Amino acid sequence: MSVESILRLVVESLDELGIPYMVTGSLASAFYGEPRSTQDVDVVVRAPESPLQRLGERLRAAGLYCDAGAIAEAVELKGLFNAVDPATGWKVDFIVLKDRAFGRAAFDGRTLAELGGVPLHLIRAEDVVVSKLEWAQLGGSERQLRDVVGVLMVQGPLLDRGYIERWVTGLGLSNEWARVLELERQERESV
Repeated sequence: MSVESILRLVVESLDELGIPYMVTGSLASAFYGEPRSTQDVDVVVRAPESPLQRLGERLRAAGLYCDAGAIAEAVELKGLFNAVDPATGWKVDFIVLKDRAFGRAAFDGRTLAELGGVPLHLIRAEDVVVSKLEWAQLGGSERQLRDVVGVLMVQGPLLDRGYIERWVTGLGLSNEWARVLELERQERESV
């Protein structure tokens, strides 16, 4: 399956089952910023176990690997489960929405967009920035910071930097934000 066909399968299944969701991660940062290759799709979902188990059944019926036990555990722990296309290696990470202020704000602010010809719910650009800063803080990944710089460079004045900076302060992401702003400055000077 191509990323577009997997995305279409996932989005149509979520819509048909009435499971609220938003696409996030590298696909979202590439949508708002600079494209880069990835082999995974990140989707935040808000649903109890039963509809998510039905989602797993649909994905398995379409040929993807999706473990029912992992779904149950993800719901219980507010973690994640995934579905993998064994033929291509494409992976969809389903992240169960945690009950925290930033997660709720990002989820409530999701927007309609189109990726690869698939209409879907997408995280906002500002929330991509904040979530990538969080991932960078957790894992120290330079790739996450580069994704943020790409969003800043492409979106420019369209971004609500006040909103971003409020979450940066509230979530203790000032060091990561300062690094991104320096990388952005260097990038702009080199253009």
